[in-house]
Amino acid sequence: MAVNPNPKPSNRSARFKRVSLAVFAVFGAIAVAFASINASSSGAGDNARSRLTLIAPAGAGGGWDGAAREAQQAMRAQGIVNNAQVVNIPGAGGTIGLTKFAGMSGENTTMMIMGITMLGAININGSDVSLDDVTPIARLTDDYDVLVVPADSPYNSVEDLVADWKKDPSGFAFGGGSLGSVDQMIITQLAQAGGITPTDVNYIAYSGGGELATSLLSGTIKASVSGYVDFADQIEAGKLKALAVSAPERPEGIDLPTLKELGYDIELTNWRGIVAAPGITGEQKKELQAIVTEIVATPEWHDAIERNQWTDTFLTGEEFEEFLAAETAAVNKIWDELGY
Repeated sequence: MAVNPNPKPSNRSARFKRVSLAVFAVFGAIAVAFASINASSSGAGDNARSRLTLIAPAGAGGGWDGAAREAQQAMRAQGIVNNAQVVNIPGAGGTIGLTKFAGMSGENTTMMIMGITMLGAININGSDVSLDDVTPIARLTDDYDVLVVPADSPYNSVEDLVADWKKDPSGFAFGGGSLGSVDQMIITQLAQAGGITPTDVNYIAYSGGGELATSLLSGTIKASVSGYVDFADQIEAGKLKALAVSAPERPEGIDLPTLKELGYDIELTNWRGIVAAPGITGEQKKELQAIVTEIVATPEWHDAIERNQWTDTFLTGEEFEEFLAAETAAVNKIWDELGY
């Protein structure tokens, strides 16, 4: 698969400068984040009710960051935790944050947002750390991806898009989230279903929905798959055209056909969950599960679900652990079948 995170470089030195600045920015952000976590966890006798840090293993503005900040708002509004903080650790589909978090054994005042994209990133990036190295707490929500094109695109259906895509797969720029993301899985599965060799897909990874929308409107990419909320404003404004949604059935409030009903056997959901550090005690795990259970019962969280058009799929305990094991196996199977 051709992956081009900088689709229009001006020259080698300019490209090197941009990459260097990006690398320094990422490492600088990570250093600040690590310092924040260490500072928030330094108090003697701390417990999760007195202070709690939520790691969003992505940059500000993304889905994991949004879920973390909605949870933070609910905790603050209802007094569930005295001091609730959010720390961003971006990079590599969440695996940089996961690697740091997996090394925080016994840290009972920190949790991390995660989801299906992290499973894909672990696989495609060859991460040495997996979700077996942390403590499952709960699944929170499901979110659905939509397939969009610019409003002036000649494609008025998924069938139109796939027919043209097949003519020159490597020349057809498709955009989505980080490598291994649910966006990339959906695009690659759509390619395979349409008779396109998955490794021929020209997939361009972006850090957020805002960048994706800008690239669509500028013509840098021809189509994109990402969360509905990432494109909702542009769709409503008539600047982007939505063709289908990747859900088992049409979600309430999203009037689009599903890929499955259009004949493509694809129904991946962008679920999000939350995990704790390894090495915590059984009592500490129960306390963190209780905190998350209280969060999802608040009016603030219910409002967040409605505003973001998420689906409430809260699951905890052994059921979540079984779900996580099944999803890990399913994602690994997808990438194996696609030749990665």
